[in-house]
Amino acid sequence: MIALKGFPQMAADYSFMELAIDLAMKNVETGSGGPFGAVIVKDGKVIASAANCVTATNDPTAHAEIVAIRKACQALGSFQLDGCEIYTSCEPCPMCLGAMYWARPQEVYYANTRAHAAEAGFDDAFIYDEVPFAPHERTLKMSQLTLPQAQEHFDAWVASQIQVKY
Repeated sequence: MIALKGFPQMAADYSFMELAIDLAMKNVETGSGGPFGAVIVKDGKVIASAANCVTATNDPTAHAEIVAIRKACQALGSFQLDGCEIYTSCEPCPMCLGAMYWARPQEVYYANTRAHAAEAGFDDAFIYDEVPFAPHERTLKMSQLTLPQAQEHFDAWVASQIQVKY
């Protein structure tokens, strides 16, 4: 492990964070996407890594963390990241944070904060602010459309004997 002046020694291996930051920098240098990189590690080995490819793929969900989570889950043959650590070049945005909670890694390490991202033009504070609002109070127009059969698929799920809980 690399000890950094002013930072307490953690269980994390700083070389994995360096890899995430390198992915972000290469993305900037090649113009492939935003300045974000992510690495997923299990048992001290990298099982997946990715850089942001939102603009390269025209996919607003292709953040580095999301792409790395998808790759890691494929590699593990699981929809959860049990025993894994995620190293990301920046504090996760609300979407990536949600994906991380669903994936259930052991720990997440990040380099820059959301304030650093905002200074670089990636300000998602408004999304964090919107989350606690009721749907009708959000700036994104949201309307509930109910149908008589709307609950049937949830009822079928609860009654199903073949469901995989997650």
